[in-house]
Amino acid sequence: MDQALSPEEITALPAPALQQHLAEGALTAERVSEVFLSRIEALDQAGPAVNAIIEVNPDALEIARGLDRAFAEHGPIGPLHGMPVVLKANIDTADSLATSAGSLALAEHHAAADAPLVARLRAAGAVLLAKTNLSEWANFRASDSISGWSSLGGQTHNPYVLDSNPCGSSSGSAVAVAARLAPLAVGTETDGSIVCPAALNGVVGIKPTLGLVSQQGIIPIAASQDTAGPMARTVAGAASLLTVLLDHAVDYTTDATDLSGLRLGVIRDYYGADKRPRVKAEYHRWLEMLRNAGAELIDPIKVRTNEAISNAEFEVMLYEFKAGLNEYLESSGAAQTSLADLIAYNDAHAETVMPHFGQDVFLAAEAKNGLDDPAYKAALAASGALVRTRLEALFATHRLDALIAPSNAPAWKTDRVHGDRSLLDSAMIAAVSGYPSITVPAGLILELPVAISFIGKPGEEQQLIDIATVFEQVRGEFPAPRFIPTLEPRERQ
Repeated sequence: MDQALSPEEITALPAPALQQHLAEGALTAERVSEVFLSRIEALDQAGPAVNAIIEVNPDALEIARGLDRAFAEHGPIGPLHGMPVVLKANIDTADSLATSAGSLALAEHHAAADAPLVARLRAAGAVLLAKTNLSEWANFRASDSISGWSSLGGQTHNPYVLDSNPCGSSSGSAVAVAARLAPLAVGTETDGSIVCPAALNGVVGIKPTLGLVSQQGIIPIAASQDTAGPMARTVAGAASLLTVLLDHAVDYTTDATDLSGLRLGVIRDYYGADKRPRVKAEYHRWLEMLRNAGAELIDPIKVRTNEAISNAEFEVMLYEFKAGLNEYLESSGAAQTSLADLIAYNDAHAETVMPHFGQDVFLAAEAKNGLDDPAYKAALAASGALVRTRLEALFATHRLDALIAPSNAPAWKTDRVHGDRSLLDSAMIAAVSGYPSITVPAGLILELPVAISFIGKPGEEQQLIDIATVFEQVRGEFPAPRFIPTLEPRERQ
């Protein structure tokens, strides 16, 4: 058995290539897990100290050895045989890893059963290497929260420029993949929590169609928008992980090489479109790449999201968060059994739980009535239902295969006084509607990644993966992070 690859060569392999080495027996699961665990030790808490990992699985090497024994008897047990995977710390695992949502209140909360997506990962042969840090409570505790910070895990850092923000809430999952602490990661999204951190940290993230991946066993925010999804350094890697996460058999392998015959709608009215001239210039370059690859661009397409839709979306989240979280806590055996209990815990431990920001969002959610409240139903109609109707009309009228928008502006400097200050957001379109989207690294501005998003019709993940694959091909190799301490001056446009 050839174990000649160096640790640096192993961690540099894209996920599909690493999968192939493991499936062919050229690398053992134990060797691969050892390499990534050593890299976590060297880069996560030491060296640049990106702080992506909230807890390493103490059983990871034993799991890997068991997979090697199984391989010796009958070959790989599944498509992810021996592949290290890290999970956001709001996903239930029936092991020694806590499902904490990054909160000190749930630091000792251990699930009785795996979330269905975790069971599928284990059955596919994955090694659950660690859980990742996140924006506490998936960025839904306070309006002035700091993405990538949790009271349990501290602050996660962007590996491209360390004092820059990693976005959230799946901060650690994205940073772990970008910094090559793991080849694959699972994040979750309600609005932007996969797409934004993937984009800001230079990795691929897929937000699947609402309901495509089971949400059972995941600490909820809003049932009408929540989904888990994959992150990897390449489209093929993310697609291979998505295949495993699904509740039904789908193979997202693609051999797409051009975009001939596809009609792509160019979104120009995304939030912050007029405030980021460098992003606009990059966007123009990406559109030319897509046109040269054979796509027909329908430009512009106006989705017409606005503040009223955003406000209605937030109202929906408040109602659904209270209802969903109370149900999760009551059924999971957590020490706190309701949102009211968590608010009381935070007040009692304010010095450690709330040193930078409070819990005004928690308080607003607790003040809401149940899901039979007419105000909730009105907000639901004014957000998700309205945007879905608009998107359905746009796709039909213009015969579109997908929509395009920039995913992000360059990351802002992490600010513990004022919180987040992103000035570009195209994630809400897919988030509110439940439509699928994929973000692909597209370039660097001042050493910081910027990305492009493709939004498709419900259930058409394959189409998005094909389009993203071609874009990735014409873009070429994307630069790895260099762990730069800071940028001066910080001209973030």
